[in-house]
Amino acid sequence: MEITQLQMTFTSACAQASSVKALDEVRVDFLGKKGLLTEAMKALGAMNPEERKAYGQKLNTLRATIEADLSAQKEKFQERELSQRLVTEAVDITLPVDGAHEGKLHPFSQGMHEALHIFSGMGFEVVEGPDIETDYNNFTALNIPESHPARQMQDTFYLNGCDEKGLPLVLRTQTSPVQIRTMTGKAPPFKIVVPGRTYRSDSDATHTPNFHQIEGLYVDKGIHMGHLKATLYDFFRHFFAVENLTIRFRPSYFPFTEPSAEMDVNCTRDKGIVRLGVGTDWLEVLGCGMVHPHVLRQCGVDPDEYQGFAFGMGVERITMLKYGMSDLRAFFDGDSRWSDHYGFSASRSFHWAKW
Repeated sequence: MEITQLQMTFTSACAQASSVKALDEVRVDFLGKKGLLTEAMKALGAMNPEERKAYGQKLNTLRATIEADLSAQKEKFQERELSQRLVTEAVDITLPVDGAHEGKLHPFSQGMHEALHIFSGMGFEVVEGPDIETDYNNFTALNIPESHPARQMQDTFYLNGCDEKGLPLVLRTQTSPVQIRTMTGKAPPFKIVVPGRTYRSDSDATHTPNFHQIEGLYVDKGIHMGHLKATLYDFFRHFFAVENLTIRFRPSYFPFTEPSAEMDVNCTRDKGIVRLGVGTDWLEVLGCGMVHPHVLRQCGVDPDEYQGFAFGMGVERITMLKYGMSDLRAFFDGDSRWSDHYGFSASRSFHWAKW
């Protein structure tokens, strides 16, 4: 078949195609293993070098034309089919909600909003910061030495490149860098809570590489451990809705607080179910302590004049405890059955405890 006739045949076949499927059949008829253009290319072997060169160039030009025409026509068909689907599959969003298919608020969102609402009622300001932090803000300014295990690659996600000051960048392992940004940005007193995503190289039933924290910081004159204890007791009593909740503090160690402690709440465990406020068992809920003088001094705050406390808790963890969940990984599975079971109706979610 001559090239001109081959091109006319393609043009006619392409014009008759009325859908993406029909157009794909045209492509196979001309460019497939046994297509017309492919067969014409096979005939080049029987020609002399000069004929082969001239005829081959024309065939290659025709192939490029056919591919471009097919692509343009396919795009038109896809746009037309999309327009038809938008018309036939349109949803009238003004219709009343079908109660059987009502969306649910994720338990994490409920837990985060409840916690922030309680802290706001206690006079804490909600402050946020970037997920990508400098190594200085995430570690050095928090009195974490270079030899500390948390700096190692198995715990921290380090990023390529540095900031404008040449400082290494990391995905923050805690929301504490926002405390550093706050204290270096203005004069005390500071009374803030910091919600946000954090990242660590860890994954099991109670740990995920990406999780959320709420950290608190209160710096002023005359602040002591009694203020810290009263704040956390009132918070968890309201958050867990347990009036007779018992708490205890155990000595611990964190580079950025001195003294440091971990806080437990009383509970009982029965067949894998944890009940708070009853029994003689204990469950850890957070770490806390008095802000280390070195941290205050690093941020330009005089530790001889100002003192403060800090605490940090995992939002998913306290939400799991409140609503009786057993596996942290289910928070991120996106399983609608799990959301239907544990989720909250958006119209009935935020019924806060009275403060």
